[in-house]
Amino acid sequence: MEAARLTRPVARLERVQLALVAALLALAVVAWLVTDERMAGMKSMPGMELGGLGFYLTVWVVMMAAMMFPSVAPTVLMYERLREGHRARGKGAAPDATALFVAGYLLVWTGAGLAAYVLFDVVRALDPAFLAWNEAGRWVTGGVIVVAAAYQLTPWKNACLVKCRGPMMFLAERWRHGRVGGLELGIRHGAWCLGCCWALMAALFAVGLMSLGWMALIAGCIAAEKLLPWPRSARFAVAAGLLVLGVAVATVPGHTPGFAEPGGGDGAGGHRGTMPMAP
Repeated sequence: MEAARLTRPVARLERVQLALVAALLALAVVAWLVTDERMAGMKSMPGMELGGLGFYLTVWVVMMAAMMFPSVAPTVLMYERLREGHRARGKGAAPDATALFVAGYLLVWTGAGLAAYVLFDVVRALDPAFLAWNEAGRWVTGGVIVVAAAYQLTPWKNACLVKCRGPMMFLAERWRHGRVGGLELGIRHGAWCLGCCWALMAALFAVGLMSLGWMALIAGCIAAEKLLPWPRSARFAVAAGLLVLGVAVATVPGHTPGFAEPGGGDGAGGHRGTMPMAP
């Protein structure tokens, strides 16, 4: 009888965690479908217009949910387990604190997307001639991807990846009770994730943000680094792939699979692509 009473909370927690994983993955699938619908008819290429701020932020947040939810699921589960443990001792937050943890995480990526939009808009307003694709545009694009490859091998990348892969100590050390605590921890974890993945997102901007193919590739790289049991090998493999891609975009863009050159690949176009505004 005593054993049965002890196993009931464990079984309940396992059911809650399974439901939580299912919800995150379902949201990720919905986000991929919504992203596909929003990007219909858009040709993705370097320097393409991002549309109005409201449209861009909507697409960006949905993209982040699609790309990041599968790899962040273990951390969300860890937060839920700790939250439930504290709650059982009368100190934890209500179950909706887990949703606020996820919201805090997305808030960081929303801020990063907004900063990228502002930077992109400033560069386009300045309209530097050297960014034309038939001038130095291809080398700048390839250079951004090569920088992303180099960042993979830095101590900063490794430190952030360690936090993302092993959230238990971070969450336990920084634990905050209540709903505000859940939001704060989500923001803190989002900051570590941003430190880990910002260069990969820069590479996505470089090849063309509105491409499901490139999105899926970058999301796969992120998931491999965070979830596979060989983080060092995954980091080096992603770095090697980015290096090859960067060199190919700079030297033979017309022969790079999945890559669309501005101006239709004839070398005569400028650095700007096109993107229809949302209705």
